[in-house]
Amino acid sequence: MYPPIEPYETGKLKVSELHTLYYELSGNKDGTPVVFVHGGPGGGSDGKDRSFFNPVKYKIVLFDQRGAGKSTPTACLEENTTWDLVKDLERLREHLKVEKWHVFGGSWGSTLSLAYAQAHSDRVKTLVLRGIFTLRKSELKFFYQDGASHLFPEAWDDFVAPIPEAERHDMMLAYHAQLTSVDDETRIRAAKAWSKWEMVTSKLYVDPEQIAHSEEDIWANAFARIENHYFVNDGFMRDGQLLDKQEIDKIRHIPCTIVQGRYDVVCPATTAWSLKKVWPEIEFHIVPDAGHSSREPGIAALLVKATDNYAEM
Repeated sequence: MYPPIEPYETGKLKVSELHTLYYELSGNKDGTPVVFVHGGPGGGSDGKDRSFFNPVKYKIVLFDQRGAGKSTPTACLEENTTWDLVKDLERLREHLKVEKWHVFGGSWGSTLSLAYAQAHSDRVKTLVLRGIFTLRKSELKFFYQDGASHLFPEAWDDFVAPIPEAERHDMMLAYHAQLTSVDDETRIRAAKAWSKWEMVTSKLYVDPEQIAHSEEDIWANAFARIENHYFVNDGFMRDGQLLDKQEIDKIRHIPCTIVQGRYDVVCPATTAWSLKKVWPEIEFHIVPDAGHSSREPGIAALLVKATDNYAEM
C-alpha cells in the first residue's frame, strides 16, 4: 500500500432534507478520479483507505454513506436504502464535476459498487471489488444464522448472548428489535455485540485492534444499526438481483478485477465465484492465505496492483 497522505479538501454535500454526506479529496487534483466505496453498510471510510491508490496518478475520493462516519445524522435509518446511496454517488460525482470515475469497493462496498455500476454504467471506468457480497438470503443466513458459527463457536456464543434463547431462530430480526430500542443501554449493548462478531471473524488471524474498534459506542451504534437495517430488508432488492444476467449485461464491458480471500467467512468465496460464472470476462483472484479484510497482506497487494494497472485508463 502507498504511504499515508492527508486530504487536500474536505466537504459536506446535502443529499436530502435529512441527510448530509461527508467527503474528502486527496492525491493529485488533476489525476484520474477514483471513488472508494466503504463497507458495512454503516462502516464509514478511514484515512488508511487512501493508500490503495497511487497519489501521483489518482484523484482519490472518499465519502461516508448516509448515517455513517462523519455524515449526519449519525446512525439514521430513515431515507437510507441501497437506491438512496446509488443516487448519492451520482450526486457526489456531479458535485465534483467528474465525468467518469474508477469505482473501488469491498464487502458491502462491492454490493453498492455493483448496484451503482448497473444503474450508471456510462459513468464507471473500471471496477475493483473485494470480498464479494450480493446480499442474497443464503449469504446472510451463513453469517448470521448457521454457517460461520461452526467456525467461530466461542465468538458465536458472545454474539447470541444478548438475545433471549426463544428468539435465536432469527438472529437478524431479534437484533433489529434491540438495535432500534429507545433504551440506550439495550441498543448500545446490542450494537457492540453485533459489531464484535464481524470484527472477530474478519481476518484469518484475529486482530485485537480491530476487535477494540467494536467497543466504540458511536461507531458500533452506526455500524450495527445501519447494517442490520439493510439486512432485515434484504438490501431493498430482489434476491440475487445483482447477479441476474440482464443486470450483468449492463456492465459486462467494464474492466473489473475481483480479489477474494479463500477463508473469508463474512463474505464466503462462493459469492465471488457466482459472480465469476455469470461474468467470465472479469479478472479473478483467490488469495489462498487470507480472510475478509482488505488489510490482509495478500489481498492488499492485489488490490494495489489492480489500481496501478487501471491508473492510465
